[in-house]
Amino acid sequence: MTREELNQKKQKTVHNQVRRYKQKKIFIIIFKIIIIISTIIGLFYLFNKYISTNKIIVKEERIINNKIPNSFDGIKIIQFSDLHYGTTIFIDEVKELVKSINLRKPDLIVFTGDLIDKSYKLKSEEQELLIKELSNINANIGKYAISGEEDEENFMTIFNQSDFTILNNDYDLIYNDSTKPILLVGISSMLKNESDINKAYSYFSMETYDSNIYTIALMHEPDLVDEIIDKYKTDLFLAGHSHNNSINYPWGGTPYKIKGALKYNETYYDLENSKLYISSGIGTNGIGIRFLCLPSYNFFRLSSK
Repeated sequence: MTREELNQKKQKTVHNQVRRYKQKKIFIIIFKIIIIISTIIGLFYLFNKYISTNKIIVKEERIINNKIPNSFDGIKIIQFSDLHYGTTIFIDEVKELVKSINLRKPDLIVFTGDLIDKSYKLKSEEQELLIKELSNINANIGKYAISGEEDEENFMTIFNQSDFTILNNDYDLIYNDSTKPILLVGISSMLKNESDINKAYSYFSMETYDSNIYTIALMHEPDLVDEIIDKYKTDLFLAGHSHNNSINYPWGGTPYKIKGALKYNETYYDLENSKLYISSGIGTNGIGIRFLCLPSYNFFRLSSK
């Protein structure tokens, strides 16, 4: 083999070594990038699955309306919704929730649907513990609940035994040391085809009804409001279901909306002469995580001035 051929062979060997070194370097860089991205995604998921879902906040609002009777001036209402027991919420979290609610000494408690997650099989001992904790919620005037699309037979059992009045397509006139009441209307889930608006608002078909009565409507799916607002005069709508989208972009908007809350899914809407508040819920729905959307319950104070 000539000197020239030896040099060419040596150059080829060096070239192959350099090429393999560069390929190895690129592979290491790609591998590191994959590890970093995987770690970021994993931490993001874990944070929004186990940390963002456990810090329950309280959203306070004052509701001012001159239709509110003087006897209800200063009344405190707490709305909690979408417990989805069996997701990120279990009995210890329920105990903390009850403690937090009682700390605020509410006059009226309302629950707006989805107690047990549809994917969770509730044990009998858990049901008894849940009844015990919900029974411990104190309210001076009353406790009310409506069902959501995931609520089954155990919903009725649990809330009936927890001293809640179930207002599925029903209403109640609520008094507070006065002859002038407010009207509380409850509507069942429209996604289960169980909502009956006319029945729920049957008070307005009575000959003796008060056309100026302050009216609060409880519903699970907020999009139901469009079927009500032009037909029945309602001052305050309280809904759940949307979880305020669960995942939100930092710049606003969301990639995630669910049926029943396609139009109304954020915290608050001013609808002509009505107000609509939507709870972000306590547990999580199908996606199981929250981003820029902490679990919460709503705390309202009524005021006639």
